[in-house]
Amino acid sequence: MTTTVSVILPVHNADKWLDECLQSVVNQTYSGSLELSVYQDSCTDNSEEIIKKWRTKLEEQDVKIVIGGHSDKNPRGVGYAKNRAIDQSSGQYLCFLDADDVMDKDRILEQYTAAKAYPDSIIGCKFHRDPEGSTERFTKWANMISQEQLLTQVYTSHGPTVIMPTWFCSRKLYDNVGSFSKAGKGVPEDLIFFYKHLELGGGLYRVEKDLLMYRYHTEATTFSVKEETIWKERVQFLEKQVLTKWPTFTIWNAGKQGRKLYRSLSAPNQKKVVAFCDVDEKKISKGVYIYEESKDLTHGDFERNLESLQLTEGQDYFHFN
Repeated sequence: MTTTVSVILPVHNADKWLDECLQSVVNQTYSGSLELSVYQDSCTDNSEEIIKKWRTKLEEQDVKIVIGGHSDKNPRGVGYAKNRAIDQSSGQYLCFLDADDVMDKDRILEQYTAAKAYPDSIIGCKFHRDPEGSTERFTKWANMISQEQLLTQVYTSHGPTVIMPTWFCSRKLYDNVGSFSKAGKGVPEDLIFFYKHLELGGGLYRVEKDLLMYRYHTEATTFSVKEETIWKERVQFLEKQVLTKWPTFTIWNAGKQGRKLYRSLSAPNQKKVVAFCDVDEKKISKGVYIYEESKDLTHGDFERNLESLQLTEGQDYFHFN
């Protein structure tokens, strides 16, 4: 029998948070058919016992529960666990939940309503952090950008503009994108999925209500993803979606970040850069940026770089943080 909404819960050694997390599933005001799909990724703590303990409480609330997992020595990663939890579920819609987070009682109802209105979009929501004040600037940014900026800021944000722990979408959308990366620890599986969804023409929408407590702690998988890995994904997406379509462009930022972007570009896109632009006179005082490590740098390319990569105070630009 097909369920309307499946809560997708990957678990790896989360016994200290599971009681709160599972209680928030029980507390949902959504009255349609609901399923909890749990996939345990090499748990060595008491997670399995806690999940079994909650089975009766969940079933008493008419929440179907499906439990899978493996006990291999090494965990296979959050992307793999999410995929397996989805594979064993039956919901027409998928509500993603991390084992260390807590849902507001109206989360599923609000996001299910939004998903029906925006079927081709990843649906997010506002959130708050625990401990309070954790990542204050990031939280304010993620909660306050407009619906339009969810799309326009995908090129300058350091991750998805709709934050992964708040995701809700149709199974059709997930199937269309084609699952999360199974590469394992250190891979931003959410960002890769997010970019592919956008490349396929998918939309984004955020419910303007705080519907999730997003826990902050040093054991979170976020800390296993290196900044350089995220940077490479961002540059590749920028090149594919924007820069390949532009004949020339200027980089706004004549400092380290702007030059890092230039060095990260493919050779064809490096040749399109006509200038670096900045308001800081110190950064443009040299007048030119010579990238001596350019691949296949011919004498003609060297002369072109010397002539064209001017450091100027005003042109059309691309700003990359």
